[in-house]
This record gives sequence, C-alpha cells and structure tokens, in this order.
Amino acid sequence: MSTEGLSGAASGAASGAAADEPVIELGNEFAEVRIRKVRTRNGARLLISSPRSGREVSLCPLELEALTWQTEEVFSAMIGNPYGPLEVDQDG
Repeated sequence: MSTEGLSGAASGAASGAAADEPVIELGNEFAEVRIRKVRTRNGARLLISSPRSGREVSLCPLELEALTWQTEEVFSAMIGNPYGPLEVDQDG
C-alpha cells in the first residue's frame, strides 16, 4: 500500500501493525476502507487503508479528534476534490 502524498505524522505506521489487532472493514457502493490500530514509537494510531486506491494514512489521537472539529462543508470539499488542495467555500 502507498503512503504517497502523505506527510509527517500521517504516514509510515504500517510497520507497526500487529497481526493480532482486529481489522474493521467498512464499505458501501462508493468506498471501502480497512481500519486497524497500530503501535508506533510515538504511541497508538489508527491505520486507515483503501484497498481500491492502495493508499493509507495513520492518524494519531489529535488528528482523529481534529476530524470532529470539521463542518460538513469540509468533508464535502474533500470528497469533491480528493487528490487536490482543500478549498472550502466560505461564502456558502
């Protein structure tokens, strides 16, 4: 799996994936993801991988909490331009 395009804390934790940690698989007609808890030198993270795209990201607790701070518009912008810069319409 690739961590291409990911930086810093968001990449490189796959080597810490323990075989005994359960994998959670979620999917629908639009996407499929696998989620697993991994341990790194800096503590536990969630490794989220997409079998369809071959991409993955590992998120620390702060990065996960930051997801809860976002509005629906932010998520819509991420989905609307998945591999480009995040541009949220502040006017609307």
